[in-house]
Amino acid sequence: MDVQSEINIGLVGHVDHGKTTLTKALSGVWTDRHSEEIKRGISIRLGYADCEFYRCPNCGEPECYSTKPICPNCGEKTKFLRKISFVDSPGHETLMATMLSGAAIMDGAVLVIAANEDCPQPQTAEHLIALNILGISNVVVAQNKVDLVSKEKAMENYRQIRKFIQNSVVKDAPIIPIAAHYGANVDALIQAMEKAIPTPSRDMKKTPRMSVARSFDVNNPGTPIEKLRGGVLGGSLIQGKLKVGEEIEIRPGVKRKGTYEVIRTTIVSLVAGSVKLEEARPGGLIAVGTQLDPSLTKSDNLAGSVICLPEDKIPVWEELTLEIHLLKELIGTKEKGEVKPVVKSEPLMLSVGSAVTVGIVTNPKRGEMKLKRPVCAEIGSKVAISRMFGTRWHLVGYGTIK
Repeated sequence: MDVQSEINIGLVGHVDHGKTTLTKALSGVWTDRHSEEIKRGISIRLGYADCEFYRCPNCGEPECYSTKPICPNCGEKTKFLRKISFVDSPGHETLMATMLSGAAIMDGAVLVIAANEDCPQPQTAEHLIALNILGISNVVVAQNKVDLVSKEKAMENYRQIRKFIQNSVVKDAPIIPIAAHYGANVDALIQAMEKAIPTPSRDMKKTPRMSVARSFDVNNPGTPIEKLRGGVLGGSLIQGKLKVGEEIEIRPGVKRKGTYEVIRTTIVSLVAGSVKLEEARPGGLIAVGTQLDPSLTKSDNLAGSVICLPEDKIPVWEELTLEIHLLKELIGTKEKGEVKPVVKSEPLMLSVGSAVTVGIVTNPKRGEMKLKRPVCAEIGSKVAISRMFGTRWHLVGYGTIK
């Protein structure tokens, strides 16, 4: 259906638990496209796919739910419910920053947990904490790979999951057993998403603001200069609307001569999936075509930026002061340990919206730090904080910009 998606739902969880397979079972799209992803068999970048939910007027629940305009059970014409954009996040521990940048544009999430492994696995726990920190409370748990275990093992895994989430904000989340590889019980999962992950209310009267998660040069090598297309920015509108022909600002912009300069351009196209729009609203993932030199947008160069109107002066920070809240113990690794207070000169990875930067602590008592790369955010915004353990970053808490 040629409509814009109205909600972003993230697929999160430990590596190899079936997030990309589930995305394909729902949308028909295999989101691992990069050559390295195909070679290694894991998601490295954020993947995106659109999907439509339908309900059959004749069939009972949950069989009435599907992604087809014609019911696969009885052949009756189904009723369109809504269009969804899925954000497929990588689950490998080395790619936590990528998951956090994707979580910035999620309205809800499906936490995918494999039934053939004990729960929780390290990134199962780390991803759930990330959802909690970022305020994503509308969650469905997909207990995947039940076809690989006995009924007794599946029930034991279910009890582990229920115990794992019992002290979190998603303690009442439905747990749906599925076999994504075969598309088994996906109808029940759709039913759960329809009930547990509602479309949030949007304020269309606010000035537009968009988090940029990806940026692209869409031109093929060797394209003549006169046929070059401007750079493309991909992400999701947080509030307001964007229109073709509108002048926009991209903050913090691009680095020139050692400093970052805010850049302005004009919107020449808006695309949601395969649907061309004259006006885009919050919900779903949007590709914004611009007049920018495509060299500025290639290879995700502007990922982490914020799109706004020129008169909407969102602060750009080269230094941050945070009210810091640390976890009691380390998660995301099999080794447990106390999370110690931050110290002077310590590098911390900061996830601010869809932006990821490193902050060097200058005053630990006041939560002050100097950023390696500036970020654009409002006072009061939440910042996910990760610390280096060994050779890898792990989530240790969050801060609020003061």
